[in-house]
Amino acid sequence: MQRSLLTWILSEKGDHDMSKTRPMHKSRLWYLLPIFFHVIGGLIGYLIVKKSNSVLAKRLLLVGIILSAIVTGIVIYVYAIFQADMSAAYGRISTGNHITQTANGTLEYADLGEGNPVLVVHGAGGGYDQGLLLSQIFFGEDSDQFRLIAPSRFGFLHTPLPGSDNSSRSFAAQADAFADMLDRLGIEKAAVVGFSAGGPSSIEFALRHPEKTSQLVLVSAVLHNEPPLQPSDDAVLNGLFKSDFAFWFLGKYMQPQLLSFLGVTPEVQAKLTSEDRSWVSDAFLPSLNPISPRQPGMLNDRINFVSIGYPIEKVSVPTLIVSAKDDTLVNPSHSAYAAQKIPAASHLEFESGGRVLLGHHNDTRSAVTGFLAQ
Repeated sequence: MQRSLLTWILSEKGDHDMSKTRPMHKSRLWYLLPIFFHVIGGLIGYLIVKKSNSVLAKRLLLVGIILSAIVTGIVIYVYAIFQADMSAAYGRISTGNHITQTANGTLEYADLGEGNPVLVVHGAGGGYDQGLLLSQIFFGEDSDQFRLIAPSRFGFLHTPLPGSDNSSRSFAAQADAFADMLDRLGIEKAAVVGFSAGGPSSIEFALRHPEKTSQLVLVSAVLHNEPPLQPSDDAVLNGLFKSDFAFWFLGKYMQPQLLSFLGVTPEVQAKLTSEDRSWVSDAFLPSLNPISPRQPGMLNDRINFVSIGYPIEKVSVPTLIVSAKDDTLVNPSHSAYAAQKIPAASHLEFESGGRVLLGHHNDTRSAVTGFLAQ
């Protein structure tokens, strides 16, 4: 049977022929240089041993060149895929959006469909595009019965962070911007659906503009204050979420780990249907790209989470809360807190599913559309 070039290079016969004076195991140790340092290591090994063993020196250099070529090919291949995916992602977020000027700053939004208006407020890693994607879960085939208004919150995509202080970038200021946007669109009243980190601005909207709010739906939502930023939080927010490539690589080649980080436990992942797996791989995770235009908004959210202090018990509109007990990103205490504080709130809680309620999209859709139809 024919042996590969690398196997031949490292063969005992080859080493035996190379030097009768140098012990075989010592000769083989030289291969660690090109194995770990590729062509540079091969060149170093070549220069060191060429006088005492010219055959070994040439082989060290050859191994380094081969390994460098392999690694370079892999890098070029992966980067080409990354470039293609990023080109598509940036192209996607440049279409289907509108820009309006509100009293609280510039606001990007999507406006689709006809019927009863619904303000869909996205979460972390989102933008107007996530609002539209989540609407497929919340409304499905019934989405044509609603007019979906999906804004990009402060710091996400093409909605800049207004002002220079926290008060101008707060969840209350975001809610006021939503109200101004609806006025400009001629919408007097809308249902509000807040997802994940979109929960606080949705609550603020219902509190500050109850006359514009028909119903409130909170899905896997952040609803009470969070501890201050920790070093690990800072590393993610100012490191991973600033790098389009690093985040894309995780979503492309390390999906189980990224899903665990997003609140979907390995146990839930193991039980996913092919439909759910397809939605995660082909829709949800790609929708988070590009991540860097969303990073300022996520950092702003995390800063404002610390100071949440609205009187949630004064929410006066009909409210539905949907969550999963195993959500590791938004602790179930948030939904339990809101269900206890908001008068006559309905609470649908699944045993599993994580932040995006995997395995329960049909049940979620039925609950949300049924609630809004009341």
